Amino acid sequence: MRSIGGVLNGNNLDQVRRGNLSTVLGLVHTNGAPSRAWLTRETGLNRSTIAALVAELVQLGLVVEAGWDQTNQVGRPSPIIRASGKRIAIAVRPELDAIDIGLVALDGTVIRRVHRETERAPTAREAVDIAAAEISELLGDLDASYRPVAIGLVVPGLVRESDGLVSIAPHLGWSDEPVAVMLQEATGLDVYSANDANAGAIAESTFGAGRGVSELIYLNGGASGIGGGIVIGGDLLRGANGFAGELGHTLVNSAGIACHCGSSGCLETEVSRQQLLEALGLSIGDAERLDDVLLAAFAPGATVPSALAELVERQLGFLAIALGNATNLFNPRMIVLGGFLGSLYGAAPGVLDEAIRHHAMAATRDGLVIQRAALGSNILMIGAAELAFADLLGNPA
Repeated sequence: MRSIGGVLNGNNLDQVRRGNLSTVLGLVHTNGAPSRAWLTRETGLNRSTIAALVAELVQLGLVVEAGWDQTNQVGRPSPIIRASGKRIAIAVRPELDAIDIGLVALDGTVIRRVHRETERAPTAREAVDIAAAEISELLGDLDASYRPVAIGLVVPGLVRESDGLVSIAPHLGWSDEPVAVMLQEATGLDVYSANDANAGAIAESTFGAGRGVSELIYLNGGASGIGGGIVIGGDLLRGANGFAGELGHTLVNSAGIACHCGSSGCLETEVSRQQLLEALGLSIGDAERLDDVLLAAFAPGATVPSALAELVERQLGFLAIALGNATNLFNPRMIVLGGFLGSLYGAAPGVLDEAIRHHAMAATRDGLVIQRAALGSNILMIGAAELAFADLLGNPA
């Protein structure tokens, strides 16, 4: 059995059909609302085969035919195919001060989202109990036409790929916690778990700023520090145990602050959201306002307080060291910055662009594009959902 252009060819007709179902569903999932004619062109399959595959996916409740392609083309209009809004994944994300739970449809729509604040970092058991209770309530509010597929759990820490064990999530105080197993036992649903930045990289490369980019670095900054995800050749770089991409723990200051990882001068100790909040006079509860307040402070014509300007320039300088090193290592086509790192870049993009010129070789940064994440606050909900949908997309039948 071999793959040609994403379409399977072989002697086992059932395997071929299953492979082609996966290909078609994947194209519909990632391309919004393609027409049957577009699917025919993209896969190289004939029209009758595509029609049969779409009909089977409709029968399985995974796609719907929604109107007709109105573009001016020769011949009959082609039906538009959309991923079902009734097949849903449940996204769970524990943080330092809250737990986010969301319902995400196969078409990428975030249907519901709950933000449960906590007075302190929750224990693994507390996080599971809160998530399970919210999931039960969210699903209870839906009518019977909605069908949950699985749970995607994203954690700010090292998550072992083989079984979802959280080896360490230092900001949460978790160590060797089988959170995925615990959540599966509490809900009765399959749970797929990953590092939150890796999930963000998947989301941005599938639906966001990095859509269609095969070499990409995603770096996210949040309450729990800085995490990274690296996409090479269109696939997430995972490492031997699934721990690749910890760019937050790369050295940027040899005389820097001690880090919880045991080193010092790590990127996430020198570039932190808390420093920015304090400089802007914001509390942790105002964190969602950081982007608006920071960009307003650096708006054209605004007088930027010297202390704030120095902090932003210093943080961007340290960020440039990490990104310059990553650029030399991986030669990405794009760097996508999420969370407060996107805000930091948006405040003074020229500073980071210029700084990277001094830290990355000309050849490795040739054609490099730096962008803010496009999916906003929903990015990790969508990334978690992609974990949950992976098996279904791989074998729709």
